[in-house]
Amino acid sequence: MARLAIFNCKGGVGKTTTALNLAAALARAGESVCLADMDPQAHLTRIFDKLPDSPDASLFALYAHATPLRALLQELPGLGQLLPAHGQLMKVDSLFGKGPSTLNRLRIGLETLESDYAGHVLIDCCPYVGVLSLSAVFAASSVLIPVSSDYLSLQGAKQIDHALNALEPVLKRRMPRRYLITRFDRRRRMGEDIRRRLREEVGDDLCETVISENVAVAMSPSLGKDVFAYKSDSRGAQDYQALLDELRAANLI
Repeated sequence: MARLAIFNCKGGVGKTTTALNLAAALARAGESVCLADMDPQAHLTRIFDKLPDSPDASLFALYAHATPLRALLQELPGLGQLLPAHGQLMKVDSLFGKGPSTLNRLRIGLETLESDYAGHVLIDCCPYVGVLSLSAVFAASSVLIPVSSDYLSLQGAKQIDHALNALEPVLKRRMPRRYLITRFDRRRRMGEDIRRRLREEVGDDLCETVISENVAVAMSPSLGKDVFAYKSDSRGAQDYQALLDELRAANLI
């Protein structure tokens, strides 16, 4: 089963929304999915109203106490399972350092979890390059980089590409990756320009699928829903289904 890290070092690009809706597309296909919220802002966890009172009930406990991930799982009816975040995750760098034991903690935890859980894991990364995001990359089998249709987001995508390339000697492989354009407005010339420039930068690593600017995609998280549960016939739902199909065809999920 796949472990997909969803990562960009720029916020507001649809990272959490993509994790949510890609998980929903998998669940609709009858596949098991676990969402791991590695962002101290805990946006994904908050969508489901699952923010733990104690950091020891969140992924922070994996780093602080080596708590097994199966003890942290929360059920998401109709969707799968959640490994929740907590604000204390922001202290992981300073409390536990940046050594291999910290950077590999999530990977080892997921490998242990897989003995009990046979499903896909989607990791919602924090929006900066640090211990948490590097832990997610080390644990992942591939990376999906959402890029919104603006020039600052394009610069963020270039930084991610350079960071992943720099990690190749450590990972001893090229990390499979795809870049996904989000918030795409076909009425605006800038969207097509961003798409063209990103294609020039990353070539075939750019998804053919784009996620259109869509009211259903924007509104559904505020109601604690994925786009399929909110409006299954929306353009946004169609886009995320197309994304799942494309990632499957590329053997990334």
